[in-house]
Amino acid sequence: MATVLSVSGSPSATSRTARLLRHLDERLVAQGHEVIALDARTLPAEALLGADFGHPAIVRATALFEQADGVVIGTPVYKAAYSGLLKSLLDLLPQYALVGKTVLPLATGGSTAHVLAIDYALRPVLASMSPAHITPGWFTLDKDITVGEDGTLTVAPGSAEALAQVTDQFSAALGGRTTLLAAAG
Repeated sequence: MATVLSVSGSPSATSRTARLLRHLDERLVAQGHEVIALDARTLPAEALLGADFGHPAIVRATALFEQADGVVIGTPVYKAAYSGLLKSLLDLLPQYALVGKTVLPLATGGSTAHVLAIDYALRPVLASMSPAHITPGWFTLDKDITVGEDGTLTVAPGSAEALAQVTDQFSAALGGRTTLLAAAG
């Protein structure tokens, strides 16, 4: 199947966004895709902020984008837009880093007032990088994401269903086996 790069743009080590992405990664793996996780917060700040295109970590991150058939981009919403960390990473990628790729944009945030951040902030930047297709994204409220003491993630039923649907649409766009799994899940 396809290789998917799952990118978290959260600067937090205890990020609900990253945990949600890893949860969705499991669904994509179950559908036959290879998933590679990239947490932007693990990239060196000096390379990101200094626009060091040649830094080995940035070169590796760029190579991950090149190798991927599809990219899931997840970000917390700050000040009605995607994270500055994610912006720093996207700025260091080649202009056409998403050519030929299918992209799924996701966002998390504390208020429904930020629900349009995907369409009005993130989607235009992703579109400028010339992907083949940007599938419908989804905004998940922080309150709908619960992390247990043992680290298990629970997503509120309504959000879980919507996330499953957008993930399955993304998988189908990549050529995934979503019909059987959607009926089972």
